[in-house]
Parts: sequence; structure tokens; C-alpha cells
Amino acid sequence: MQLVDIADIEELSWLVERQLANMFCYTDAKGITLPYQHGVMAKLEKCFAYTSNKYYSNDTDTTFSPFHSAQYSIYLYHLSNIVYRKEGTNPLSERLYLLNKALHGVDWYYTVELPDVFIVEHPVGSVMGRAKYSNKFCFFQGCTIGGNKGKYPRLGEHVTLYAGSRVLGDCDIGNNVIISAGALLIDENIPDNCIVFGGSRDIVIKRRTAEEIRERARHIWKPD
Repeated sequence: MQLVDIADIEELSWLVERQLANMFCYTDAKGITLPYQHGVMAKLEKCFAYTSNKYYSNDTDTTFSPFHSAQYSIYLYHLSNIVYRKEGTNPLSERLYLLNKALHGVDWYYTVELPDVFIVEHPVGSVMGRAKYSNKFCFFQGCTIGGNKGKYPRLGEHVTLYAGSRVLGDCDIGNNVIISAGALLIDENIPDNCIVFGGSRDIVIKRRTAEEIRERARHIWKPD
């Protein structure tokens, strides 16, 4: 992975640790993230390698910059999640989650298992709850995935949520699904290969082929 606007792992650690210290008076932050950085970089390299989005990669390299808000929000999520999986709930994972929330306006709790391969554009206002996620997941600003009456969604591969869309409760979302801006799904089952409009009372499902759906996502994902 080519690191953009950042010299090395030690400098990246210094940056996030200074943010933790300034935001939360975390006086013991020095060096605390360094043991996890290579694991996070491996996650980012795998995640970003699949995207064709011009802000995540160029013709030859997968790129990462902590000064690109979407990339940095994904970095902070993975860092908080890796710390949690290795150490359990602890002050570092909690503060990294809150740092991400403060900097980017996202609510991606560190215990939530987002997929290995996902990207976001304009992450502000997004809430990713305790759903089952699959790879090639992309979402935009103001999207929510969450529960309803104790039930949570299950998402297939190649799912895209456009701005302001919401998926709540006992939903099965198929593979190769585009959920249009502002759509609201509550306890709905959505088949493979379709575009979804509207709300749960007057939902509109437009069937397409897998190839058509993936063609619409050419600006997001490289061809399989």
C-alpha cells in the first residue's frame, strides 16, 4: 500500500494518539496504537484494493491518507475493532470509536463487524448497527442500518445504500442490490439483482440482471 501524506507507521500512530490526547485528555496514549497499525494497514489494503473509486486508488497503487475523511473514518473503525477483538472492551477501543464519531459524524461501534471489503463516500451521519454484512458494501451520507423489535438486517454482497436510505429490522437484502436515496425498508425481504425505491408501505422493486447492477457500480468497484 502507498501511504499518502504520511511518512510511516510511527507518524500515523503519533497523529491518532495526539488526537486522542487532545480530544479526551488521554495522557497514556503515547505509543498505545503502534502494536495494531500493521494489522489495520493489512485491512485497508485488502479493503481498498477492490475499489475503482478515484479517491481510494490510482492506476498502480492502493492509496491511503489520514487527511481523506472517508478513508480515515474506515481506518479508525478498523483500529477500534482490532483493538476490541484483541483486548475486549477497553478504554482505547471506546475512545477510538468516539474519536471517529467526533471527527466524521459516524456511528460505527467497535463491536459491529463491518465486512472486510467496504467503502464509504461522504460518511457524515451514517449509522451502521448490528447487522450481518457482506463484502462489496458501499454507503453514502445519512444512511442507517439498525434494529426493529430486536431484529437486525442481513445484507448480501454488492449492496449499495445511497444518501439517506435506511434498512431496519428483520430484512434480508439480496446480492447486487441498490437501495436508492431516501428509501426506507423495515422488515422487508429484497431479492437479488434489483434497485429499490420508496418506503415499506409503497416499496418499488425494479428487477435487473447482476451485470446491469454491477455496471451501475463501475465507479465503486473493480470488475470481479
